Amino acid sequence: MQSVEVLRYTAFADPQAPGGGNPAGVVLEAAGLTDTDMLAIAARVGYSETAFVTAADSGRVHVRYFSPAAEVPFCGHATVALAVAIAERQGVGARVFVTAAGDVALTATTTDAGVQVAMTSVEPAARPIPAERLLPLLEVLGLVPADLDPEHPPLESFAGNWHPVLVLAEADLFHQFRFAPDVLADRMRRSGWPATVTVLHRTGAGEYEARNLFPVGRITEDPATGSAAASVGAYLRAVGRASAGDRVVIRQGRHVGRPSLLLVDVPAAGGVTVTGGATPIR
Repeated sequence: MQSVEVLRYTAFADPQAPGGGNPAGVVLEAAGLTDTDMLAIAARVGYSETAFVTAADSGRVHVRYFSPAAEVPFCGHATVALAVAIAERQGVGARVFVTAAGDVALTATTTDAGVQVAMTSVEPAARPIPAERLLPLLEVLGLVPADLDPEHPPLESFAGNWHPVLVLAEADLFHQFRFAPDVLADRMRRSGWPATVTVLHRTGAGEYEARNLFPVGRITEDPATGSAAASVGAYLRAVGRASAGDRVVIRQGRHVGRPSLLLVDVPAAGGVTVTGGATPIR
């Protein structure tokens, strides 16, 4: 395998809490790499995802994403990390990332806090979780249907990846529930969920805290999940908890010591926009 430069960034860090965000690997020149090469690099990097640019032309950037275990269709925090890396080298502006999940539109701007990226998801969707998938998932998490917030029915939501979305009524239960990572990983494979299980608790008007369960290798919870945040925006629109023009604030990562902040803008229809930044890991 050819020598490859891997950049490392942390995305969506909460500016009020140092040490936060979700690390991602970035490979800007991956045209000559095979699937085996990319998987090996992602495993060596060891982050939840690494983004690989396989081609770029006229503002369209072809991107593939690999976890240490497999290729995934889309990864939001790695997309933001990649967009920041490109903007730092080529300038800010609008670009389209061509991914296995579809085209993702991004706009990078320069702010006092550095480069910020507004990422608009592919066309989202939401659907009920069949009982044969919902009940075993709740059992793995030590939950029962009565633990769910009745104003937020459980759904599967898509904005690049399918995520089951559960909203817990009680804050104590949200913070304290536990799960066996290997058992959850098996349940996710059986249910066709390639990314995270999204568990939320409403903390205020338009504000939620999130735990995104991601049992891959040493990782059990994701510090910041852009695709899940977009899915949450689509979910809230579908259940009538967010209206056109609303901005939803999602805080994530506190449970793994990496506090993160994701800003979600919900339009009347179409893709949901998630905004955040990324900084190099030195």
